[in-house]
Amino acid sequence: MGTCVFCEIVAGRTVASVVYGDDDVLAILDHHPATPGHVLVMPRAHVAGLAEAGDAVGGPIWRAARRVAAALRASGLRCEGVRLSLADGEAAGQDVFHLHLHVVPRFAGDGVVVSAEWRSRSRARLDQDAALIRAALPR
Repeated sequence: MGTCVFCEIVAGRTVASVVYGDDDVLAILDHHPATPGHVLVMPRAHVAGLAEAGDAVGGPIWRAARRVAAALRASGLRCEGVRLSLADGEAAGQDVFHLHLHVVPRFAGDGVVVSAEWRSRSRARLDQDAALIRAALPR
């Protein structure tokens, strides 16, 4: 596996600009931010991705992200909106395999682009896809 940079930050062996921390999570500024104030919220425990993250991990991340988003809006940094983003797996663009949620301040003309080839799907196809997903949900 190698050394996890986020585990090193959590342990205090690598420097980071800490925004928030509690017993469960740490929130730091991204050193390659999409916009000024771009924060990463991560669990203190090493969890590589969503498959390993139960509610005990996800709940604190979500609560911290909500607090950070409110702080961004009140901080004086330019923040007209907030985008939350989590990449789970290499195909999704995850490059550090320690679960983390991006909290990105957004504003008109910020240069951040989220693009895809958005396509309409028929109701029948949507219903088929929904049935497949429902059937695979853990019980």
